[in-house]
Formats: sequence, structure tokens, C-alpha cells
Amino acid sequence: MPLNNEKPCGTEEPMSDSDTSRLSESTTTSSDNESPRESFTSDSSSKHASPSSSPPKPVTLDDMMATTRNLGNLMLAHEIVTNGNFQLNHIDPPQNSLEGRVKQIVHKAFWDCLESELNQDPPQYDYAIKLFDEIKEILLSFLTPGTNRLRTQICEVLDVDLIKQQAEHNAVDIPKLGSYIISIMAKLCAPIRDEDVKNLKATGDIVQMLRDVLHVLDLMKMDMVNYTIQNIRPQLQRQLVEYERGKFQDILAKTPDALNQTTEWINESFRDAMQKQSDGSSSGANGVSMDNLSPTLVLNSGYLKLLQVDYQNAVPETLITDDLRIQELRHKLQQVKIVASVCLVTQNAMGSYCTSSFTDHIKEISAILLQGMNNRALNLRETLNALSVKICYEMNKSLTERGLPTLSSEAQTNLQGQICSITEKDHPIYSLIEKRTQEYLSTFLCLPYPYKRVPLLPGGLTTVQKELEFVAFHFASIVNFNKQVYGPFYANIFRKLLFSETPGKTTETVSS
Repeated sequence: MPLNNEKPCGTEEPMSDSDTSRLSESTTTSSDNESPRESFTSDSSSKHASPSSSPPKPVTLDDMMATTRNLGNLMLAHEIVTNGNFQLNHIDPPQNSLEGRVKQIVHKAFWDCLESELNQDPPQYDYAIKLFDEIKEILLSFLTPGTNRLRTQICEVLDVDLIKQQAEHNAVDIPKLGSYIISIMAKLCAPIRDEDVKNLKATGDIVQMLRDVLHVLDLMKMDMVNYTIQNIRPQLQRQLVEYERGKFQDILAKTPDALNQTTEWINESFRDAMQKQSDGSSSGANGVSMDNLSPTLVLNSGYLKLLQVDYQNAVPETLITDDLRIQELRHKLQQVKIVASVCLVTQNAMGSYCTSSFTDHIKEISAILLQGMNNRALNLRETLNALSVKICYEMNKSLTERGLPTLSSEAQTNLQGQICSITEKDHPIYSLIEKRTQEYLSTFLCLPYPYKRVPLLPGGLTTVQKELEFVAFHFASIVNFNKQVYGPFYANIFRKLLFSETPGKTTETVSS
């Protein structure tokens, strides 16, 4: 753990108000002009750097709507930058759902009306004119500012007033207009839509042709949105820290209790840190003071709590944008710890007969069977039971191939029992692996960015080195960015904690 006296990674001297800048010892920066170790309370922060201290006021419906919009924009911007594969997809509601049935009924009614108008004698073009006007606006939205000639051409050919005049004289050539629209779509579409545009036909069933055109245009609109996302990602990446901090400040101004869960999360880390110091102090110690705690280590301890499988508290508001990523890393880390424990149990059972190649084989089998740790349908106990049987079989097979005696029935029963109970409380090997994993991750969080080296792996974790470094690197990236964005808010909470009169009343003091 970060506050373990055996593996200190930072000083723990008494703090004054000005010392809260130490909270940023392990933060990173997304701007070329910012220092990787920039203080949470640095003057180079934006004008939104300090949380508002205005008195609370009643939250209105407009405030709630504004908060929802700000949170949606914040999460969207964060996802665009942090997820390089992020894109929007066109999703149709299931046909048997209420939304799907309503959509199907409304669309069918519209196309039936259009077909009915065109089949009249003489044909009526009210709905068709509305469609051509909509198609014109969609095509114009695809154009860049420099394509004035094509813009003018589209406006002339799909001029609604001209089409209305033609309709009055029954001179509208819909197939010709459809052919022109398809030719423009072929020029503007992404390569992935070439085949879809080629399949469009401007002859035959006019209504079906227009339906197909609008369907492909919907796909092209989504392509344009994703193209725009790719273009703005580098610029947004340079400004994301200030943008997220400003948006969260707006949320806090509208919703004064928007830091309640975060405050409780930090309070809990403080209490745990004080308890550890109290347990580790000598019998002659006078007591434990919060002034002796390093806020950076306390905050790191809080981050690490989020990776614990049994962590049931609500996610802090400041980490809601990374909640799903943290959940994925939590399940990945649990899988890594179980695989490491299984390999260690197997090595102990085989003793000197265990080879590195056999350990890798056991690791591969374990990783396959333990896939989908985040799936609630996975019965971990049954999976471990199946894994223990498979390992006993592979072990006896390996020993037989090398002409060595196989495991006795008693040894196999003992091995299976150790593997099946591996996640139970106080399991000696799993507890050891979990403790060393926490120490490794705690040390990783203390490293300055960019990482010039990674911490040495504790014993027993060499088998899962690659997987553990993957979890550590991605989690450290989340933590460092989170400290950059929300450092001023954390610093404000820490000030209230550090200078509260009675440590025993920490929660009440900070929450008020």
C-alpha cells in the first residue's frame, strides 16, 4: 500500500497550507508548455482552478438540465481523447421495441403518403419537394468552406422554388433529380460508402429510390461526424485539462453537492492511512496526527482502492468519466492475481520438476479459462474447480513424458483444494500476491512521467510481468491525468481535512 512503512515512495513531513502543492508530485501534463510535475494549485491553472466557495442555493430544474448538458459534454470530450477508437455508430432500435414500432409506423405513413401523391393524376409533389429540400441541406452540410462552385450547383439544381414551379406545370423529372443526387453522393462519400452509392438506382420505383438515398445519406452523416472527431482530437487533447476542469467547475456551481462522493472517498483514505500509522507505531508513541500524512500517498491509496474487487462504494464524481475503464482494469487485475497465484501454487506442488515452459503453459491455460472476469454469469468457483482438474491432468502428463513419478491422489486433492479456495479470505498465496501487487502499483503511481523505467517486480509476479505492467501503465495514465484536471478540488478538500480541529470529526467537517 502507498503508506506502507516498508516501501516509502515519498516524504511524510508535517504540512502547512502552502505545502498542498505536493499533491501533484506524480501528475502528468497534456500540454507541451506544462511541466510533468505541475502543482495542483499552480498559478498556471485556468481561471477555474479553485472550486467555488459561494453559499449553497436551491437546485432548480434549469440547473439540473445545465448540469446534465455539462456532464454529457465533459464525458464526450474525455472519451474522444482517451479512446483512440471512439466513434459514433448508426443504431436502429429493435423492431419489437416501442421506439422501433413507433419509428416504423411513422416512416411507413410518410412513404405511403408520398407514394399516394405521386400516383395521383396529375401527380402531387408536396412531400417530394420537402424531401428534395432536406436532401439538399444534407449535401450542403458535407461541403467544406472552399467548395463554392459545387455549393452553387447544388443550390441551383435542387432549388425548391424552381421545383415548385415545375410541379405546377407537371414537369418535375424526379429520376433526373435522383440521378444528380446520386452523382453528388458519389463525389462526397467516404471510400467505405462507394459500394452503397453504386447500388443506388435512379430508375424504377421512385419511392424506394428516395428511401435508399436517405438511408445512405444517414450513413454518410455518421461518417462525417467520425471524420470530424478524428480532426478535432489533437486540438482537444491539448486543451482537455482546462476544458474538463472548467466544465466541472460549472457543474459544481449549479450543483453544490457534486463533490460529496469524492469527499467521502478521500475521507476514507485518510482514515485508513491514520489507522495504518496507528497500527505501525510503537507502544510509546503519543498518537497519530493527520499533519504527518502525505496527501499524495493518501490520494494514491484512494486510487488503488478503486481496483479492489470488494470496493462497493459509489465512484467519486471526479472519476466518473473513467469509471468503465477502471472497472475493466479491476477485472483484468483480478485475473492477473489469480493466474499468478495458480502458477505459484503449481510451482510449489511440482518443486524442482517444474520448468519455465510448463509454468508458461499453466499460465496460458489459466488465462483462457478465466476470460470474462467482468461477466456476471461467470461462476468463479466452478471455473477454478475446472482449472484445478485441468492442471492436475497437465502436471501428470508432463511428469509422465519426462519419466518422473506422477502426483499421488492425496497430493492431487491437496493441489485442487488450494486452487479452488484461491480467492477465499486469508488464502496465504493469494494474500501474498495481492499484497505484492498493491506494493508494485503503489510504487508505479509514484514514478514521474514520462516513465524512464518501471519498478522491479516483487517475487512471485514474474510470470505475469507483461500483464501487470499493462494494468499499471494504463491505470497510472488515468490517475495522472485525473490529478491534473481535479487537483485544485482535491487540494481544497485536503486543506479542510488537514486543518480541521478534530480529526475524529473529519467527515462532518469536510462535508459541511
